[in-house]
Amino acid sequence: MFWYDGKLINSEQIQLDINEPGLCYGATAFTTMRVYNNSLDHTLSCWQAHCDRLNLTIQAFNWRQPNWQKLKQGAKILLQHFPVLRLAIFPSGKEWITGRSLPPELKQRQIKGITAWVAKEPIFRRDLAKYKTGNYLFAYLARDQALNLNAQEAILIDAQGNWLETSTGNLWGWRDGCWYTPCLNSGILPGIARSRWLTFLRENQIEVSENIWTPEFSQTLEALAYSNCVVDWMPITTVNNSNYQVHYPRKLPLDFETFNIS
Repeated sequence: MFWYDGKLINSEQIQLDINEPGLCYGATAFTTMRVYNNSLDHTLSCWQAHCDRLNLTIQAFNWRQPNWQKLKQGAKILLQHFPVLRLAIFPSGKEWITGRSLPPELKQRQIKGITAWVAKEPIFRRDLAKYKTGNYLFAYLARDQALNLNAQEAILIDAQGNWLETSTGNLWGWRDGCWYTPCLNSGILPGIARSRWLTFLRENQIEVSENIWTPEFSQTLEALAYSNCVVDWMPITTVNNSNYQVHYPRKLPLDFETFNIS
């Protein structure tokens, strides 16, 4: 079941023109959202933020605007069946929405943490980092390689070795009583969950800073996590970096179970 171009389609196959740029080049704008309490209007669903993310890319690439009412109509129908929605817009303005379940191991991993692998090969460098486009091959390859190495996430870096983000989310680190996250001008995606957590931490007077994660800085972190709209937050307890490992505590300095805004 999915939504495409104003229609609900009960099938596992989609029919696209063979010259569709989204098929040929991955030319789509997309965003993945988690729907809370079966409502797009729930504060944590961040519906408007996801629409703004799509619109940022559409305007930057000079693509045709979608029918935003149809997009919302399709999302409202699919959220009755799925807690996670992936919204994609083609250059023609046609909308495509698919749904899926939450990861079955989500709660367990939030308690135990995950292992991340530092993706140092140049092939895993990001292009157009500001925009979330359907050409997500670099992230797919990085995460696939991480899985092959018994890790659940990949940490992407730039040419100078600075840590940027994971293959699916934004990084958070703890040191000396302060939370840190890589700044946007380092070349990362402006994550919606990242923005929500920044606002939450600042409103609760919890010290937080945006900076560049140089290799030297990354080695000084006392705890590590990442965030995205599906997992919300996730502790990283082990990092495989070339020929050595770094271990972090399972319980984060900030009790996310207590402060969890989801």
